[in-house]
Amino acid sequence: MNTAIRAATPENAEAILNIYAPYITDTCVSFETEVPTLVEFTKRIEGILENYPYLVYEADGKIAGYAYASKHRERTAYQYSADVSIYIASEYQRRGIGKKPYTNLFDILKANDIFTVYAGITLPNDSSVGLHKSLSFHEVGVYHNVGYKFGKWLDVLWMEKPLRAYDMPNFY
Repeated sequence: MNTAIRAATPENAEAILNIYAPYITDTCVSFETEVPTLVEFTKRIEGILENYPYLVYEADGKIAGYAYASKHRERTAYQYSADVSIYIASEYQRRGIGKKPYTNLFDILKANDIFTVYAGITLPNDSSVGLHKSLSFHEVGVYHNVGYKFGKWLDVLWMEKPLRAYDMPNFY
C-alpha cells in the first residue's frame, strides 16, 4: 500500500466529508446531528487552514483519514494550545494508521508554538482512548452528560498532550 500524508485542500472536502458523515449519522463520536452541506464543510476546512494544519492520509491515492487542529478557546492566553481531531474511514480502521497523521500534525503544531494539544472523546470509545494514550495523552477529566444524541446523555473525556517544554513562546 502506497501512503502519503499531506496538507488538505478545499478540493478534498468531498472525500473528507464522506469519511466524516457516518460518524454523524451512525455514531455518537460527533455531536453533530446533521451532515453539513459540501459548501459548508468546504468553508470549515478553509477556515481551519487559515490558522491551523489540516492533514489528509492517503492510501493508494485515496483519502483514508484526516487530522486537524483548531482553536482551543477564544481568549488570547489560550493561543498556545489547540484542540485536535482525527477521523479514519471505516475500511481503514484498526490498521495502525491513526498515529501517522497525528504525529505529523503534532510536529507542525510544535514548530508553530503550540505547547499543548487537547482531544475530546465521546465515551465509551476504547479505540480512540487507546490511540490517544499510545501517543502520550493523559486524562484531564470527564464532562458528564454534556451531550444528548440518539436518545441518550453522553460523557466526553478530555485528554491532553504536552508538545514541548513550557518556556517562553517564540511569538510572545
